Amino acid sequence: MFFEVHQPYRLDRRMHEKLIKKAIKGSLDPRDIEDALFDQDLNRLVIERAARKCYIPATSIIAETIRRFMGSDRKFMVSFGISGAFIEQALRWVPKVVDLFVDLVATGLVELVAQTYYHSLAFLIPPHYKELEDQIKSHLKILEDIFGVKPVSVENTEFIYNNDLACKLYSMGFKVILTEGVEWILGWRSPNFVYRGYLCDIRVLTRNYRLSDDIGFRFSNNKWDQYPLTADKYALWLAVTPGDVVVLAMDYETFGEHHWPESGIHEFLRYLPQEVLKHSHLRFSTPSRAAFAHDTVDVYDVPPWVTISWADERDLSAWLGNYIQKNSFSMLLELKRYIDAIDDPYLTRIWRLLTISDHFYYMATKFGSMEEVHQYFSPYKNAVDAYVLYAQAISILFYIIAEKARENPSKMLKNLVLPPEKAFYFKCFDLESLNISAASVKEFLWISRSLPSECIVYHLNRGDIQKWFREIYMVDDIANALDEIARSDASADEKKNLMIKVIENFLGERR
Repeated sequence: MFFEVHQPYRLDRRMHEKLIKKAIKGSLDPRDIEDALFDQDLNRLVIERAARKCYIPATSIIAETIRRFMGSDRKFMVSFGISGAFIEQALRWVPKVVDLFVDLVATGLVELVAQTYYHSLAFLIPPHYKELEDQIKSHLKILEDIFGVKPVSVENTEFIYNNDLACKLYSMGFKVILTEGVEWILGWRSPNFVYRGYLCDIRVLTRNYRLSDDIGFRFSNNKWDQYPLTADKYALWLAVTPGDVVVLAMDYETFGEHHWPESGIHEFLRYLPQEVLKHSHLRFSTPSRAAFAHDTVDVYDVPPWVTISWADERDLSAWLGNYIQKNSFSMLLELKRYIDAIDDPYLTRIWRLLTISDHFYYMATKFGSMEEVHQYFSPYKNAVDAYVLYAQAISILFYIIAEKARENPSKMLKNLVLPPEKAFYFKCFDLESLNISAASVKEFLWISRSLPSECIVYHLNRGDIQKWFREIYMVDDIANALDEIARSDASADEKKNLMIKVIENFLGERR
């Protein structure tokens, strides 16, 4: 059994009002920005409620059950994927929950599975999975600091998976990865076996979504033809399920938050282990134990163009299925290069909080039962509200980045490397482009020194270079200085040399 434990940082509808109040008090710094953007009152309310209804009672039941079967040759074991965002909030508002998890892990019968720190869409952020690797390393650090463990099993956010991703995680040292058992990937095969990655030797455990969702979604549905679901009935289903390994994976909030205590979900959790262990061929395990207790039977081949997940249609449409989701993600990516160039830890943290997958999940526009699930989780009235808030948060962060760039233009000018669509493309007069472009200021200077002065003056007179520095690098002082050079009576060679000197001065690289 695998339990996903995560709470997002939800955006605050009052973010502009809060920012204005902080600005009036003269206390506007990046740490204040985080408190303004995110609704910490709501975040606290949600995690405290979930702690009362789910985290504390469910974890106590699991701890009690582990102790009860400790002396047995068939012990009770479980695994958890606990996001860094959850751990932060729990330490701040419900530290007892963290203490319970620490005690659980100390039994040696609970495996913690690595994931992205922010339960984010980091795997989609270029270049070359670097953001994914950074967030997973941050997650590994907090797991070691709090629980004293180094996971060998890993999951990507929401069980998102493809071949490239699996091999990247394998290259980071992980031996086992959990993902969804998708029928159109499995074909005639069963999810209840151990598979191996395509082109790398990572072991792949695939979720049995039917049996998992019987608990996760259908348990309290009194219109379900199998309602009520009792522990002995479910144990019998497991007993007659063919295969080597049955991966049951669900949100931990299933046990008291999604299905309220009144539904009997806690009693189900309490009695399920003993009912399962009545069947002599069944035993509980953890991902790393189960993955190496059996031979792999085949390759789990998921090309990047059919990336899978455990949500909705088992693809990425839960987060990137419509225009507003894609537009929001594009805005997030747009800021990444500036965040890297500024290299401010507080701004980087705020940007990473905006990578949390839930922000995009709230913007989904689905139909039927899938729409109901999205609406259940969302703190907003509809997808458009979620989008507007996210766009506001992005715009505020962009404004702060622009202010930082003006405070320290040299840092931005030295560090910012642009994508092709924002690079500077050189021309000479009104002829076709020279097919020469500069993706950074240093590259711009190097090319400018080698081009005829007339080409540089052509761009200065048109305002192209000034516009590039003003709009892309957000350094008005350079643009203004270049405007003066363009208006001067200097010769073409003099204008070119003056331009280079101005830029070098801002870079702090005078020759």
